[in-house]
Amino acid sequence: MSNEVHRYELFADYFQFYLQDEAASGDLSEAWTPQATEDLLAVSTGVIGVGTVRNMDVPVTIELSQSEPSDDVGRWEHITECSIDVPTGRLVIAGCTDYFAEASRIEVEPGCYRARVYYGSLASLSDDGLDGDDHYRIVLWRGEPIPPRVLKRTTTAQ
Repeated sequence: MSNEVHRYELFADYFQFYLQDEAASGDLSEAWTPQATEDLLAVSTGVIGVGTVRNMDVPVTIELSQSEPSDDVGRWEHITECSIDVPTGRLVIAGCTDYFAEASRIEVEPGCYRARVYYGSLASLSDDGLDGDDHYRIVLWRGEPIPPRVLKRTTTAQ
């Protein structure tokens, strides 16, 4: 069975974008600790905040998978993993300053998901930090909750 793939261009204002349950009550304002900023990942109840290296439009791919991805991690500079609970079955993907009511949504089976976040071409930024080929991929699959963790750490971000 092939993965369901969704592609977006998101305005990563404040160097971040979100993936969250439609009714999430989690708040990332305190989740962006110095460690989370270094990890490029903040997590709260029903919400994942993905850090970016630009605060411009960035390409984001979301993949829904039947199982944990087994792809080549060598082509990615930074990889994180966490969990997200999606009790409504509606995931919202948005920049942090996007109008929530008009943000894109993805229908999923309600439940707990693992999320692996891949960060690519982080060192491709122009001198002014406005242009680059950085891109972000999130693979989601059903799984037990885990604490946020870094699977591969970049030395080029921030």
